[in-house]
Amino acid sequence: MDQNLIAVIVGIVEGLTEFLPVSSTGHMIIVGHLLGFEGQLADVFDVFVQLGAILSVIFIYKERFIRFFTKDGWDVNKGLSVWHVAAGIVPVMGVAFFLYKYIKLYLFSPLTVAIGLFLGGVLLIIAEKYTEGKEDQLVNDVDKISLKQAIWVGIYQFLSLWPGFSRSGSTIAGGLLVGLSRECAAAYTFLIAVPLMFVACLYDLYKNFKYLNAGDLQVLGIGFVVSFIVAYLSVLWFLKFLKNSKLTSFAIYRMALALFTFWYFYR
Repeated sequence: MDQNLIAVIVGIVEGLTEFLPVSSTGHMIIVGHLLGFEGQLADVFDVFVQLGAILSVIFIYKERFIRFFTKDGWDVNKGLSVWHVAAGIVPVMGVAFFLYKYIKLYLFSPLTVAIGLFLGGVLLIIAEKYTEGKEDQLVNDVDKISLKQAIWVGIYQFLSLWPGFSRSGSTIAGGLLVGLSRECAAAYTFLIAVPLMFVACLYDLYKNFKYLNAGDLQVLGIGFVVSFIVAYLSVLWFLKFLKNSKLTSFAIYRMALALFTFWYFYR
């Protein structure tokens, strides 16, 4: 298959799944296997399309990110601050740094992805059940998230180190379980994703950049642009979806995809 077409397909998959609770890493591994798009170029390409998705969130929340660079952005008593973001990402960044090699070596396979997809779906259902009848008690504004809640969401994010579990899935479910509404948990998830993913992408680029050549730039550029556009639309749609809908449909999709993945690769 033409690499430019592969770039478009993978860019669409990344843009659609990066911020939805369905595991972009799991989808990228599955699609990479199906398309035969694997190896060093695929590894670097995955990083570039993630950067495109990150940029879309920065664009959507640009005012809030600008605020983080002001004095108020560091004041924990004046709404969501840099400290709230740090509480949600620093613990998992530290653990991921030490486990990176082992995760890449042992957990990047269709089987481990299928397991993560299924268990992540179960977590979403549990989180939805937990909040039933408690909607009026949930925090609906990211500026009212406590540091304790931010830390607990960060702890739930440890689950995302297992490919297929989903970073957004684990943090949104974790947010519900610690008293955040769906919209609030999703917004916080998107905001803490940017620095976390940016650091992870830079580290991946550092490890794999030497395998690039000038001929790869077009493919990387196509994937980056497609991922940015699709992720931008995906995030806006998801935020509207959460106003009136539950996460159960995503849980069912994850479980179905897990079963399909297991059947397809291990029949």
